[in-house]
Amino acid sequence: MSSKRKKLVPGYVRFPIAGISGMGATLFVHPLDLVRFRMQLSGEGGLAKDHRTWLHAFTSVIKNEGTFRLYAGISANILHQAVYTTIRMGSFQAILDQLRKSGHDSLPYQVPAAMAGGFFAGFLATPAEVALVRMTGDGRLPTSERRGYKHVFDALRRISNEEGTKGLYTGLRPTVLRAMIANVAQLVSYTQAKEFLINKGYMENNTKCHIVSSIVSGFMFAFATCPIDVLKTRIQFMESKTTTPLYSGVLDALSKTVHKEGVPALWKGFMPLYARCAPHTILLFLFSENLTYLYRKYFDKNPGYDY
Repeated sequence: MSSKRKKLVPGYVRFPIAGISGMGATLFVHPLDLVRFRMQLSGEGGLAKDHRTWLHAFTSVIKNEGTFRLYAGISANILHQAVYTTIRMGSFQAILDQLRKSGHDSLPYQVPAAMAGGFFAGFLATPAEVALVRMTGDGRLPTSERRGYKHVFDALRRISNEEGTKGLYTGLRPTVLRAMIANVAQLVSYTQAKEFLINKGYMENNTKCHIVSSIVSGFMFAFATCPIDVLKTRIQFMESKTTTPLYSGVLDALSKTVHKEGVPALWKGFMPLYARCAPHTILLFLFSENLTYLYRKYFDKNPGYDY
């Protein structure tokens, strides 16, 4: 291994790059997040579906609530990315750098590194995600039942006051589980795809390679996380203070969803999820790769480092 490859980006730099990349990507894809959550809540409990397709959901929001409502909950999504992506992606990349330094960066080492990052990120970001689900799904409720959160901090304050700490951590288990699965599906698949394309000589380490690797990563991410994402969304949308909550936990949500709506219901919202994951993943890694390049160019004076 050359001296160039031994030089690492400091771990404290990996984290802000990850967070900025996640927030930047989310600004572009938030409307698809909103449609995804609406689709996942549609037909809940065996009731008539609100939306037939993701396109119907998209047009219904514009028609019934206005175009601006496609960005409902954007403040919660930004905060979520600031916590979630900063921790999950920053820690994975920092750990991966150290693994590469010691020559232990193969798949068996990448998977637990990704799972560890996902665990801590999912735990710490749950309150922001509860606020995100509530705010994006609010428009589907009757006017008298809407929460009307002004912004993410208003949502966190009211949830805490009205439902306690338990309310802020509604759906903690499926959120953490999803984060662990997502980290492996997205970050490890991206790393593996990128290394395969470069090592086999199909592509150089450039933007084209990053985009192709991101497309593979986005599909793996969406397919692997959709079922747990549906359950998580439904659990987080319900009020934790309700005397008779619709679901008592993940397994209960799984059982009721499959029993009343069938197994395909676990992949509700897959198209908007993938439509969101593909561009978000591409933008996430393009931002990350280029911010890392700029850091090396202006601080390390070593832009050609292959990472």
